[in-house]
Amino acid sequence: MTIETRDARPGEYDAIGAIVAAAFAADGQLDSPGSASYGTVLRDVAGRAAHAQVVAALDDGTVVGGVTYVPDGGPMADLARDGEAEIRMLGVAPDAQGRGAGTALVRECLARAAGRPVVLSTNAVAHTSHRLYERLGFVREPARDWMPVPDVTLLCYVRDAELRP
Repeated sequence: MTIETRDARPGEYDAIGAIVAAAFAADGQLDSPGSASYGTVLRDVAGRAAHAQVVAALDDGTVVGGVTYVPDGGPMADLARDGEAEIRMLGVAPDAQGRGAGTALVRECLARAAGRPVVLSTNAVAHTSHRLYERLGFVREPARDWMPVPDVTLLCYVRDAELRP
C-alpha cells in the first residue's frame, strides 16, 4: 500500500468533504453544541478550494483523506502570520486511519511550504492528531490557542522552517 497525495480534483470534493466530516465526528470534534454546525463547513470543499489549496490522499486510487493548505493568508487563514503557511481541516476516513494518509498529507503541506514555518490549530479533544503533529516536529504555542465558539478550544501548533519535511 502506498499513499499518494496530489491536488484534489473537483469530482473528489464531495468525497473529501464527507471523509473530513466523518473523521472530525469520529474523533469527538463535533460533539459540543458550538461545533455542531461545523460539519457543514467541513463538507464545503469547493468553497475552500476557491481560496486555498485542497490536497487529497489516495490509497490505491481511492480518496481516503484530505487537507486544506493555506500558503499565504487570505480568507482561509485562521492563525497564520506574515511568512507562515497554515494547515486546516485535515481528515482521514476512519476506516483508513493508521495507514499513513495523515502523515502523507502533513508532509505534502510541509513540502509546499518550501521552508516557511507552518501553523495549525487542532481541537483540544483530538489527541490522535496531537501525536501526529508532534511526531512530525510541530510544537505547541499556547499563546496562540483560541476559541472560535464557546465550548471549543483549539490548540496552536507551529513547525519551524528549518526542519525538513
